Amino acid sequence: MKKTNPLWLLTLLVMLPQFVETIYSPVLPMVQEKFGVNEKSTTLTISLYFIAFALGVAFWGVQCDRIGRKKSLEYGLITYGIGTFAAVFAPSFIILLTARIFSAFGIAVGSIVTQTILRDTYDKDHISKVFSRIGIGLSISPIIGMTTGSVLATSIGHQGVFITLYLLAVLFYILSRKRISETNHSGKEINIRTLFHLLKRMLGDREIIKCCLLIMSFNVLLFSYYSLAPFIFKEHQYSSYIFGYSSIILAAGTFTGAKLNRFLLLKNILPKILVNGSTLGAFAASVFVWLLIDYGIYFLIPYFFIVMAFSMAIPNILSTALIHYKNETGSAGALLGLIYYVLIGLGLVSSGWIQNLGISCMIFSGIGVLALFIQLKRKAV
Repeated sequence: MKKTNPLWLLTLLVMLPQFVETIYSPVLPMVQEKFGVNEKSTTLTISLYFIAFALGVAFWGVQCDRIGRKKSLEYGLITYGIGTFAAVFAPSFIILLTARIFSAFGIAVGSIVTQTILRDTYDKDHISKVFSRIGIGLSISPIIGMTTGSVLATSIGHQGVFITLYLLAVLFYILSRKRISETNHSGKEINIRTLFHLLKRMLGDREIIKCCLLIMSFNVLLFSYYSLAPFIFKEHQYSSYIFGYSSIILAAGTFTGAKLNRFLLLKNILPKILVNGSTLGAFAASVFVWLLIDYGIYFLIPYFFIVMAFSMAIPNILSTALIHYKNETGSAGALLGLIYYVLIGLGLVSSGWIQNLGISCMIFSGIGVLALFIQLKRKAV
């Protein structure tokens, strides 16, 4: 194990993209009122964010091998900082939307580059322990993000969120410059033709497509809450502050799912069984969200089980997704992220147009079940 970079900083960098997204969620109604747009347009700031994030994952993943991990991280944080700075002073909704897209493209380094550094730094005997520790950080980042966003929304307004995000960009750039060391010295050149052929191969791999559909299904279920629930809370006359505290319920579900997943894996339950059970469980919980959506905020109860299923399914999907791509894990990981983040972005665009959290949950949890059904049917044939 070559421990050359502080784990606390790498953990914060991995948590940063999720924090960036959840801190913004409580101010969605304020953005709508400030720029005089409808709810569908407002939710575009989240859905298009994910599409830009997908492109950023692919771009910075390739740059990791071209120019190195450290430079990629620094350039990504600079890009993210420019986007958040532009959002602070955005005079129109279109400029705000453009700034959000720009910042999403940059902050993707917090996911792909940092994970690459971790894989460089830790050997196979330590990497699983490191990622399990980081998973705990990811489970609490929504609480920190939504609570912080709620406090800023009620005290300063939507611009307070973007100012905070810009200051974080500056802080993490300084920390990365001083504390992060380069972990790749091979100077490897990336062949675009090779990447294209790898992408073509992955798109023709039914197992990869199934994994991407499942990842998309669970993420749209989660982030549809962040994009649509603020308006439900507003409709029932709950403040942004109360909405922020709802993240505690989601985080409790995430933490419970992570603990249950670890317990069942230690009992030698196969990851495939856990994924199948979580997918079916998410669909059942979505039915109750749909039934309760018109009765106040009681839909939070079944949403606990949706995020619990998310926390159980996603680690098991990702751990097996690239099992047949061991000789090209880095590039395959970047392309896998590109595929499923594009699907997540398109799914959130659809969810934004539907503007009904219950119906969105039914549709996208149903897509997850359909992905399992198609795979089972193919094997039966």
